[in-house]
Amino acid sequence: MVPTAYYIALSALLLTLGSIGVLTRRSAILVFLSVELMLNAANLAIVAFARQWSASGAEPALSGQAAVFIILAIAAAEVAVGLGILVTIFRNRLSTDVDELSEVRL
Repeated sequence: MVPTAYYIALSALLLTLGSIGVLTRRSAILVFLSVELMLNAANLAIVAFARQWSASGAEPALSGQAAVFIILAIAAAEVAVGLGILVTIFRNRLSTDVDELSEVRL
């Protein structure tokens, strides 16, 4: 059995990589990918803690899995709306560069 600390360390690494990607990337699509990476890091931490909680006999791990399911549903909705906005911006501006999108007007 892999210790929970390993899962949390991996989750912290993924969260760090995602936040670096959000802060350094210029393409809006890569920013979305970095946000998704951070959401998956949070999901990994939730499942790891739920597994540890259920291993101690306190409560079933189903509550952690339900939280992950809700987070994945929210992430899917975020991607659908975000990509729709990006397609509209690309059609009008012919670029998805975040620095050029400082104005919201189309």
